Amino acid sequence: MGKSIRNFATVTRVGLDLAKRVFQVHAVDAKGEIVVARKLTRNQLIPFFAALPPCVVAMEACASAHHWGRALIELGHEVRLLPPAHVKPYVRRNKSDQVDAAAIYEAMSRPGQRFVPVRSIENQAALMRHRARELLAGQRTAALNALRGHLAEIGVVAPQGAQHAYGLKRVAADGFNENGEIVVPDCVRGALGPLIGHIDALDEAIGAIDSELAASVKADETAKRLMTIPGVGPVTATAIVATIQDAGAFASGREFAAFLGLTPRQNSTGGKTRLGRITKMGDRYLRKLLVVGACATLRHRRGHNDALRLWASEMLERKTVKYKFNLTAVALANKVARIVFVLMTRGGQYDDRPVAA
Repeated sequence: MGKSIRNFATVTRVGLDLAKRVFQVHAVDAKGEIVVARKLTRNQLIPFFAALPPCVVAMEACASAHHWGRALIELGHEVRLLPPAHVKPYVRRNKSDQVDAAAIYEAMSRPGQRFVPVRSIENQAALMRHRARELLAGQRTAALNALRGHLAEIGVVAPQGAQHAYGLKRVAADGFNENGEIVVPDCVRGALGPLIGHIDALDEAIGAIDSELAASVKADETAKRLMTIPGVGPVTATAIVATIQDAGAFASGREFAAFLGLTPRQNSTGGKTRLGRITKMGDRYLRKLLVVGACATLRHRRGHNDALRLWASEMLERKTVKYKFNLTAVALANKVARIVFVLMTRGGQYDDRPVAA
């Protein structure tokens, strides 16, 4: 043990494989030679790094990485979080904790590597609010679909769409339709009562989160500027601000759109460029919000003559493929992502004046 403690002074970089209870450390010196390669329990991790001189510690950006990153920064270490996809190519042979820790160190040492900034607790809380809202919204959709299916079994049906599903909920709660005819027996109403109450509770919880997001926008200048873009509301604006802490880390708007998975996948060779569907990489939640906002912009583009909506309208008329609306919506989301990058890096707001002006 005494020999190991003396060797600690030569440690300059550490690859740390995180887990719930057992952690793997891969520490090297300035020459690249392995100094320590061992497992640590959860209680041993902080004392171990407290005994090390200030060094660079690399970890995969996983669930608990930001917590341990803040703890190690307090000890004086420099923390670098890597996307797991950037670590996987450096895993040698069979997967194990020891191999993963070595791969994390190897990936961290590569020139041009990108790192994820360590988030504060406040920033994580803002993201948790969005994740909680997304979970509740999914549960509400599932409950509405279940209600629709149960009522279909007794012959009560409605067209697709959330607004029609809520019409079914009203019929299930009251027992009669808009014509005053009793269509849902009392026994069915009693059986579906808990489901209807669950939907109402979810609506209330989601509404409370939406109110909190709307209030947070008023105190954030960046979010207010982002909301000037068509299709970007309080939910999207606050999600972007909370997720993207430093937009300057991206070289261009196209790189930012590629980070969100809104650019075509390439399969080019021999000087021939072949573009396919979007990559769907990066943050799935942000991509969904931008695409949903783009769909809303396309449906309500009438009466607007600003540059973005005019470009989307011309593209929609020009396309002849079957799914031209979806294709245009994704292209518009890509365009919006680039505008978001410009507003976050250069300031200003979106100019919605007519093109003629």
